[in-house]
Amino acid sequence: MIVEQPSTIAGAYTEIWNQQHNDSIEHYYQARYKFNQTNDPKILLYLLARCVKGAVRYNSEKLFNQSPDKRRKGTHPEKMRKNIEGVSKLLKNKCIFTCLDYREVLAEVKPSDFVYIDPPYQGVCGERDSRYLAGINFDEFVDSLENLNHKQIPFAVSYDGRRGNKTFGNELPSHLKLKKIEIVVGRSSQATLLGRDEVTIESLYLCSL
Repeated sequence: MIVEQPSTIAGAYTEIWNQQHNDSIEHYYQARYKFNQTNDPKILLYLLARCVKGAVRYNSEKLFNQSPDKRRKGTHPEKMRKNIEGVSKLLKNKCIFTCLDYREVLAEVKPSDFVYIDPPYQGVCGERDSRYLAGINFDEFVDSLENLNHKQIPFAVSYDGRRGNKTFGNELPSHLKLKKIEIVVGRSSQATLLGRDEVTIESLYLCSL
């Protein structure tokens, strides 16, 4: 909708945003409940602008369950409209949106393509963390990357990393011959809430082509 119907979704965002001023926290929970009943993308945009850290989280029942950020009320409608119109201008008639298993997408790419992959991080998936749906199978993912190498398709993968002295998940195996770059993304907000001063570092893997 942002790309194809910018005026419609910008107007809807303005309407929803303006309804929150009497009790913004309760308004957020009502909007979240309604979204989980309808999957209305116009409500989703408001939730993304208003939730904690702008982080998307669905539980095992496939319900959006991220909490509201109590310090702010989300992007102002005028700024949101400007951003939406800018994105639409850049991407309209220039991109294709799909909702497919990642393996179906990778099966269609060609050597002239560049693939960027941002799978669910191992560190936030699994039964121990009910805020997220389960991640992808690690071995199957490695096989898919190996197939990209075999077809000589250039790609980059954002995958896991570490926080302080704690490392999350398994590294991608050496036989893929990927270059690993560690990117400092800033102080961990989760660690800060727990009274610790830790920096989050994420891993970016580049193919060797």
